[in-house]
Amino acid sequence: MFRPSTVLSRSRRLAATLAQASHSGNSTQTTTAAAKASTRYLHQVASAASGNNSIHNSSNLHGNKSKSIDQFPTASHQQPQYRTVFVQTENTPNPESIKFVPTNTVVLEDDGTGNGYFVNKSDPMEDILKSPLCTELFKIDGVKAVYLGNTFVTVTKFAEAKWQFMRPDIFSCLMDFFESGQSALVDQPIITDTTIMDDDDEIVAMIKELIEQRIRPAVQEDGGDIRYISFDEHDGLVTVQLAGSCVGCPSSSVTLKQGVENMLMHYIPEVTSVVALEEEEEDGEGNEVEEVKTQKSYEERLAAAGIPFSN
Repeated sequence: MFRPSTVLSRSRRLAATLAQASHSGNSTQTTTAAAKASTRYLHQVASAASGNNSIHNSSNLHGNKSKSIDQFPTASHQQPQYRTVFVQTENTPNPESIKFVPTNTVVLEDDGTGNGYFVNKSDPMEDILKSPLCTELFKIDGVKAVYLGNTFVTVTKFAEAKWQFMRPDIFSCLMDFFESGQSALVDQPIITDTTIMDDDDEIVAMIKELIEQRIRPAVQEDGGDIRYISFDEHDGLVTVQLAGSCVGCPSSSVTLKQGVENMLMHYIPEVTSVVALEEEEEDGEGNEVEEVKTQKSYEERLAAAGIPFSN
């Protein structure tokens, strides 16, 4: 390291040499050589000082040396901490339902059947309490029903509720819940609607397998679900129940007939028709117990909706 006293001493000697050369009448070569030497030395001093300051700052007025640059925290240590769970939304065919998809998060462990968990706000409390996540979501004003899939959550609202007021609360609820590490469903059923039982005949087993393998994945793409209820071997009628965004969806009847019914009838000739159970609300708030009844025929439902039907 160059010291100020050393720099001053050498500079004085060079100045003296230049003065002596000037007074003694030496040739310009001597003066030029001395000047060049002085210039080279000053460049060395400046370079050394610059290199030294790039590593350490000079002492301040109080005599305390500042920290070296490599001792200061890097920018990465000063970055704010962000949430590790993000939630995306996907629209569904039902304007009253939205599909919420938490990134890199498993909502329900896959049991091999693809079944989810569907619950209404008016269902018995023991059914709601089976899911801590559903319990929290029902605390949000306007939430009517919740469907839990393998990687998504479908929330259905009452018709009079507004999404712009509900979305922030739903986002916050989902992010806080999944960051807590809780399980979305405490008592996940082992036997599901499509579990093939010992007393199921061949036709019922085929219906269950088609619903589980082919129909259910397609319905879940739109945030809904479909459940097998029964098969009447006398008239070939298959009864199913819709869940999630499929409940109350304007296009659910078309999906039921053109999708579900056509597929089952194509692979299983014994099937002649497919109907769904729909829930009828007792009042606008949906707080009363909902009754389950058989839907009207496909033609009657289209006529009631003002849609012309022709074979």
